[in-house]
Amino acid sequence: QVQLVESGGGLVQAGDSLRLSCAASGRTSSSRYMGWFRQAPGKEREAVALISWTSTLTRYVDSVQGRFTISKDNAKNMVYLQMNNLKPEDTAVYSCAASEYLIPSYVAGDYQYWGQGTQVTVSS
Repeated sequence: QVQLVESGGGLVQAGDSLRLSCAASGRTSSSRYMGWFRQAPGKEREAVALISWTSTLTRYVDSVQGRFTISKDNAKNMVYLQMNNLKPEDTAVYSCAASEYLIPSYVAGDYQYWGQGTQVTVSS
């Protein structure tokens, strides 16, 4: 079993930055990939960034490429999402998730463990 807890969300203005954190605990040795997902009002949940625990692999959805950076601290079992130049369309509940599958995936169903989420609201 893996437990994930997100923090760092808040209310900001367009152009501001936020750093989200995800603390992992439990049987983390079985998790190969971590992902940040978001769900905006009236929209389906989508992956925004992925990272491998054991390699340098990272992936981003086109809408956040160049603005968001996913990173990790293996010793602390922490994953981060640095969000710069935030836009109103970034407003969503952001969740971190862990996958035990062998390859990275943008599909929410491929992730077995989920945090409760943290709200990010960007005003214009």
